[in-house]
Amino acid sequence: MDSRESVVVRNAKILGGTPVFRGRGVPLQLLFDSLEQEHTVEEFLAGYPTVSREMVIAALEEGAGVVVGAELKGKRDPSLPLRMTS
Repeated sequence: MDSRESVVVRNAKILGGTPVFRGRGVPLQLLFDSLEQEHTVEEFLAGYPTVSREMVIAALEEGAGVVVGAELKGKRDPSLPLRMTS
C-alpha cells in the first residue's frame, strides 16, 4: 500500500459506504466502539486479525489529523464533547 493512501476507505459498494479498513472490509466504527468499551488495541486485533497494528495506528492518526484540522478551521461540531485526560 502506498504510504500516502488512507488505510480507511469509503465506497458505496462496500457496506453501503461505511468507512472500512482498506482491503479488509472491517468497519472503522468497530475499532472506535472497542476502544470506547475500554478494550485494548491488542484485544481489537485479536478479534479482527486481518487488520494490522500499523493500520490501527494509521487510522487513529488520520482521525486525529481530521479533528485537529477541523478545529483549526473552526469547523469542529460543537455538539461533540471534547475528551480530556489528566
